[in-house]
Amino acid sequence: MNTIKVKHCSTCEMPFNCGDTLEGEKCWCNNFPPIFNPLDIEDCLCSSCFSKACSNKIDEFVATVTPETAIGNKASLLPETTNIIEGIDYYFEDGNYVFKAWFHLKRGYCCKSDCAHCPY
Repeated sequence: MNTIKVKHCSTCEMPFNCGDTLEGEKCWCNNFPPIFNPLDIEDCLCSSCFSKACSNKIDEFVATVTPETAIGNKASLLPETTNIIEGIDYYFEDGNYVFKAWFHLKRGYCCKSDCAHCPY
């Protein structure tokens, strides 16, 4: 039996179901990159606010990256994952995936395909 925790978002105050259970299952937020310092937020965020906050943090970081600092950046040091997240790693344009700079930075190198958001 899974015991779902109902929490209130520390940003919008809406109730939401936390994926952490008393049985040890992990929350959906663990699918996102580990970019938050726990002191940055008061408590958990709902999926909408979490996605926005995560995207904002990533955009702030990406804005500081230059081609000279892209190699060996902190995004490339994150644990590898096959999970890509719409709005964080990519968006759709005319039915095609367009990978964002964060996706490229996590990969750690330029693929030489003239990607629209290549930070290298």
